[in-house]
Amino acid sequence: MAVDIPTVKKIASLARIAITEAEAARIAPELDNIMGWIEQLGEVDTTGVAPMTAVTPNHLRLRADVVNADPLTGGGIRDAVLANAPQAEHGFFTVPKVIE
Repeated sequence: MAVDIPTVKKIASLARIAITEAEAARIAPELDNIMGWIEQLGEVDTTGVAPMTAVTPNHLRLRADVVNADPLTGGGIRDAVLANAPQAEHGFFTVPKVIE
């Protein structure tokens, strides 16, 4: 796919980027080169290769999801916190519905 100046201007317009004619002329070959690299990647045989989300394996370190019942360090004080709320309902803060 050849990237020409009108295509660069269209992409810039969609991205809400103001570019001049000279900038479009300078960017067109660069985008054309990038598209060539993408076409080369499409030619690579990836059968049998599992999809991955990152180059290095990422493992999440999870902790137990428990409420700390000690009122000095947090947790277990829901009623005391909700006592400060202008409105509370079913153990939650109640706020007005906002739709714009």
